[in-house]
Amino acid sequence: MSTRPLAARLRATLRAAWRITREIAGERAYEIYLEHHAEHHPGTPPMGEREFWRRHTDARDARPGERCC
Repeated sequence: MSTRPLAARLRATLRAAWRITREIAGERAYEIYLEHHAEHHPGTPPMGEREFWRRHTDARDARPGERCC
């Protein structure tokens, strides 16, 4: 049994569930892109968020069969 209070464990569990939900819904795509960019392309500036979402949406629209809806 953890020594952390129940409220702290519950908050941590809810935070993790919210992050997973956002990831499934695609809301974390830009955050994931920034993490990838920092790791694999250091020293080069990443795309701005607006440009990222425009390219992300265009790429999804170019492959409509890959979506469920």
